[in-house]
Amino acid sequence: MTLSLHEPDLALHVEDLTVSYQSKPVLWDIDFDVPPGVMAGIVGPNGAGKSTLIKSVLGLVPAVAGHVRLFGLPYKARRRRVGYVPQRSSVDWDFPTTALDVVTMGLYGRLGWLRRPGRRERDEAMAALEQVGMADFARRQISQLSGGQQQRVFLARALVQQADVYFLDEPMAGVDATTERAIVDILRRLRDDGKTLIVVHHDLQTVRSYFDWLLILNVRVIAQGLVSEVYTADNLKRAYGGQIALLDDTGLLSNQASGS
Repeated sequence: MTLSLHEPDLALHVEDLTVSYQSKPVLWDIDFDVPPGVMAGIVGPNGAGKSTLIKSVLGLVPAVAGHVRLFGLPYKARRRRVGYVPQRSSVDWDFPTTALDVVTMGLYGRLGWLRRPGRRERDEAMAALEQVGMADFARRQISQLSGGQQQRVFLARALVQQADVYFLDEPMAGVDATTERAIVDILRRLRDDGKTLIVVHHDLQTVRSYFDWLLILNVRVIAQGLVSEVYTADNLKRAYGGQIALLDDTGLLSNQASGS
């Protein structure tokens, strides 16, 4: 699907992006557009470059070529409009800090590192914890929380930034069903408030019910656009090859894996 929006109107515009590790392309010539106010999923097999795409957009991984725009400007000019939830496995959860402190850190971009957070900032952080159902755990050491609770705290840290675009790297990985439903409900409310969510996701069974917009990726762009248009058996087979189960007539994955 080709968007009719111009670059400044797009929440995210990625053009000709190439990223390499040790001379091996991890992302190759990526063009990716996300309109504002949608929940966009990024799916693809292991090693497809999904997390690398988010990190390169945020300047955490250098690109060999290409450019990225958020609402028409480079990331550095839009940093305060962006929230980021990294993979839980990439975080040192043994760091001695409380859930409330972790969420308050999300305000440092607004405060600057030299100004200490005061009562107003603590109240904002508590409100974000309340929003994700973690207010009762505010004083708990982050290392003492379950995986699902830690993920909710990190989501609260992004929420307190009051961003316009949120990037989330596998926020539902390794959490229980209750936490997953809670996270999805929060993301939907953000979308309904006009925010844009860009989510690396691994569970193909839930793509249709979670997302409006989709990028299917395997080093190159396989397909992108409305879920109803690009979430097809053909596109999934192109991305996953023999690793993927086939779609049935309802659009859900069948139990018979192709090539297994």
